[in-house]
Amino acid sequence: MTNVPTSPTVDPLARLSVVIPVFNEESWVDRCLDALLRSARAADIALDVVVVDDGSTDSTPEVLREREARGEVRVVTQPNSGRLAARLAGVRAAREESVLLLDSRVIVEEPSLTWVRAATREDPQRRVWVGHVDVETAGNPYAAFWAGLVKIGWRRYTADPRLLSFGSEDFDLYPKGTGCLVAPRQLLLDAMSRFASLYDDDSLSSDDTRMLRDVAEHERMWLAPQFAFRYHGRAGMRGFVRQSYFRGTTFVDGYVGRPGPLRWALLGGVAAAGAGAYVLLRHPRVGLAGVVAVAAAGAAGVRASGGSAAETRATATLLPVFAPVFTGGVVRGLALAARARVARRRVS
Repeated sequence: MTNVPTSPTVDPLARLSVVIPVFNEESWVDRCLDALLRSARAADIALDVVVVDDGSTDSTPEVLREREARGEVRVVTQPNSGRLAARLAGVRAAREESVLLLDSRVIVEEPSLTWVRAATREDPQRRVWVGHVDVETAGNPYAAFWAGLVKIGWRRYTADPRLLSFGSEDFDLYPKGTGCLVAPRQLLLDAMSRFASLYDDDSLSSDDTRMLRDVAEHERMWLAPQFAFRYHGRAGMRGFVRQSYFRGTTFVDGYVGRPGPLRWALLGGVAAAGAGAYVLLRHPRVGLAGVVAVAAAGAAGVRASGGSAAETRATATLLPVFAPVFTGGVVRGLALAARARVARRRVS
C-alpha cells in the first residue's frame, strides 16, 4: 500500500479491544493469543483482550486463568449460551472504541495488524474490516472441502483477492464473518441489539450473516488480502456431518428471510435434492450417475474459482455426503422458522 501518512492526525486503531469467545478450546486458545500478541507488538497497538469462556468443560478455564494472572487477558465466564451471547458479553465488556472479533481457531498473521492500522490511518472512514481467511488444509480434507465451497460462493473475491469494499447491495457476493472482524464497538452493540432470528432458539441462528448484514446497511465493509488470518478447522467425518447439518440450519436463518437470488437458489436446491433422492431410490443406477455428475460439477466449480488441487479433490469426495446432510439441516431450519412464525402470530 502506498501514500500512508507519516504523521497522521487520526489513528483509530492505536488502541484495540479484542473479543474471543471460547468453548472447549484448550489446545487452540494459547496459539490464538500468542499470534495475536505478536501481531499487536509488531503494529505497536495497545490491546484490551476479553476472552469469554462460554461454559467450557475441559482445561480451557485453567489456561485462561494463567493468561489472566499474567495480565494478558480479561476473562468473562458464562454458562454455555452460544457464540452470539458470548460475543455480546465480550463486546459489552470491551473498553476501546474499536473491537476485533476473533475466534480461537483463527490465527492472525503477524503483519496483519500493522497493515490494517496503516490502512485505517490513511482513511479513517474505513472503520469495518473483514479478515482475509486462508484455511489450513494440510492433511485435513474436511477443512479443504469448506475452503473449496467458500471459493465457489465468493469467487468474485477469492479468484482475485484485492482491496475492495461492499455494502448491503452486494453483501452476498463477498466473504465475511465474525471470526475475524474489526468494527466500532457501538456499531456492533447496535447491530446485536437489533438482531432478530427466524427461530426461537438463538443458538441455532445465523449470528454471522444476520448481524453483519445489519452492519453493512450502516457502513461499508472492507476486505484485503493483507489483513490475513489462517483458520484451523476440525477434522473427522463425525464433526463434518454435524457441521454440515448445523450450517444448513443457519443458512436458512441467514438467507431465506431476505429477498435475493440465494433464497431462491436455496429453495431450488432443496427441491432438487428431494427429486434426486426419489430418483436414487426408484432408479439407483440413474441416481448414482447423477451423484457422480454433481460431485464432478462441484469440483470443477472449485477449480474454476481458484481452488487448490486438495480443495478440488475434497469437494469431489465429500460433496455426496455434504449435500443430503446440509439439505436435512435446511429442512430443519424451514420447520423451525415456520413453527416460530406460527407461535408469534398466536401471541400477537
